[in-house]
Amino acid sequence: MNIAYFDCFRGAGGDMIVAALIDAGADADALRKGLSALKIGGYGLSIERVTKQGIAATRFNVQLDADAPQPHRHLRHVLEILKSSALSEGVREKACRVFQRLAEAEAAVHGTTVEKVHFHEVGAVDAIVDVVGAVLALELLHVDRVVCSPIPTGSGTVTCDHGVLPIPAPATARLLLGVPLSACDEVGELTTPTAAAVLTTLSSTFGPI
Repeated sequence: MNIAYFDCFRGAGGDMIVAALIDAGADADALRKGLSALKIGGYGLSIERVTKQGIAATRFNVQLDADAPQPHRHLRHVLEILKSSALSEGVREKACRVFQRLAEAEAAVHGTTVEKVHFHEVGAVDAIVDVVGAVLALELLHVDRVVCSPIPTGSGTVTCDHGVLPIPAPATARLLLGVPLSACDEVGELTTPTAAAVLTTLSSTFGPI
């Protein structure tokens, strides 16, 4: 059995999850090819080697085309994009579950229904690519089970489409209900809603390695 363990010692973002999986051995070219199966445009991918605090690492970045429209999407629009793609059935199913969970969290904190909630930032092209990229990379690595460490959220405030919100952002807090958190006084958003949705949807357990 292949197990992927996410050691979120400083939080997690969707791009960070994909980059870590590329570092773990997921083929970057195969990942690019798989993501091209999504029927969306207006973006480019940058995958590069970088050095962080003296340690070699990978940076995965979705570069949005400034001239391309980036509409707000409802859950049904995102699910249509995923289900109409040429991705494997397993990748489509898991990515759909991640967005379903994210939509349920957004609907709960905004007091609306899953059908009516707008995704705003998390329904944008970069979030779709990050979620599908994470699920696809796990498939490329033939991962059977995902386990995650306790998650730090950071502290302070974050500015988004709804104004200034506390950290963790309401949707992130909702997604992390029942999940062990690690103590962290660092100011800033260390874990994003997209990453929280990916980790809490795909992880079977949380705890030390």
